[in-house]
Amino acid sequence: MKNLRLSIHSSEHLWLRTLLTERRKALGYSQRDLAEKMGVIYSFIGKVETGDRRLDIFEFIEYCQCLELNPTDILQEIQQQFA
Repeated sequence: MKNLRLSIHSSEHLWLRTLLTERRKALGYSQRDLAEKMGVIYSFIGKVETGDRRLDIFEFIEYCQCLELNPTDILQEIQQQFA
């Protein structure tokens, strides 16, 4: 059984943070742009991208939607890569 409290520095978290950061940049959004779109302060985005903050499931869904990603697809990709 896997540890449910993975480190924010685990390969799974690193993969997700990289995916979200690269997608934000590909869409041409600054951290401030994405924060404005999500209705949060911009430091929230920076903390997510550096691993200083984890997303809860509802934040994850909104984060994905603001980046035009399907959260279900991302979860399936995590399962396939890290199961």
